[in-house]
This record gives sequence, C-alpha cells and structure tokens, in this order.
Amino acid sequence: MSKAVVIGIAGGTGSGKTTLAKKLQEYFSDEIVLICQDYYYKSFDTLSYEQRKQLNFDHPDSFDNEYLIEQIKELKEGRPIQRPVYSFIEYKRLKETIREEPKSVIVLEGILIFQCPRLLELMDIKVFVDTDSDIRFARRLTRDIHERGRSIDSVINQYLNTVKPMHEAFVEPSKKFADIIVPNGGLNEVASSMIIEKIKSLLKGNNMS
Repeated sequence: MSKAVVIGIAGGTGSGKTTLAKKLQEYFSDEIVLICQDYYYKSFDTLSYEQRKQLNFDHPDSFDNEYLIEQIKELKEGRPIQRPVYSFIEYKRLKETIREEPKSVIVLEGILIFQCPRLLELMDIKVFVDTDSDIRFARRLTRDIHERGRSIDSVINQYLNTVKPMHEAFVEPSKKFADIIVPNGGLNEVASSMIIEKIKSLLKGNNMS
C-alpha cells in the first residue's frame, strides 16, 4: 500500500472536531482510520479514583504522545496497531485494546495535537476547528452529562479551573500551525468539501509516486 495521508484536526473542546472527522469518514469509508488523542491519556493507575478526578486533563503533559507517535508511525508504514482504550468514567486507561488496520487516510483528532512538534511533522494537512466559546461549553456540558456521567457542577468547575485556562494557554495559540482554519467544524460544508478534495489530491499523488 502507498504511504498514508495524515490529517490533523485540532481545536478546543466541543468545537466540532469529531463532526468534521466523521464527515471525512463518511466520504472515504473503508479508506480511513480515525485516531483520537483522547485514547492516549496517560494512565495514573497508582492514584485513587478521587485523586485521578483532580488531575488536569487539559494540559499537554496529560497525554502519552510518545506512544501516540509510535502508533501513527506504525499505521503510516502499513502495519496494524492495538490502540489503547480510555475510560472517561474511571479516569484511566483500560486493559483492553482495539485493533486498528492501516488505511490510506489517517485522521488524528485532538485538542492538543498541534502542541507536539513531532506529531506536527507526521501530518500532511493541519486543520484547526474554530468555534465560539459559548457553543463549545454548551456542547461539552451536554456531552459530559449524558455520555460521561458527570454532574453539572463538576463539568462547570472543570471548565473554569482547567479547560478554559488551558485552552487559552495552549489550544488557541496552536492555531498558528494550521494550514486551514475551519469555522463551525463539520457543519461548514464548504470547508469540508475543500479538505476532501485536498486529501484526494494527496492520495492521487502518492499513488503516482
């Protein structure tokens, strides 16, 4: 198989990264594999549940980027991986893994993927999803309550204490590394179409080389 095209999709929490990634998945179907930075949170197994809850999960140091880089490289070289599974309910990595097969298109999605220079080097297209902070907060509140079993108070406290300040310190400044800045994420049909065409062009170039 020819060398895979790697698309990095960054942006703040609730910005629409996953929606955009799923749009690409729908178009490229069996040609695409989606890897989320969230899978690669470090696992603090020696800490208690209460201690893990207090960690700052929005700081770059909370991710095991070395492992993520290693697995992206494996996929690019045409080898399958056993990617980790992270529980947002238990705040730790589970023992189980999921096998991901190498594909022509690798979509890497996460809030802080542009903060790591070695990850940036692996990306062919870097997309930053830019969405109003009020909308992002509302989406995060809904997601964390319904999908991750959090209380309203815990979501608000985490947003104010870590999510918002870390966004301002790390996520927003990483926008400067983007090739494309997309307002409104996957809801932006024009931007989605442009990205799809660019991916097709890169794939065609790889197949000819």
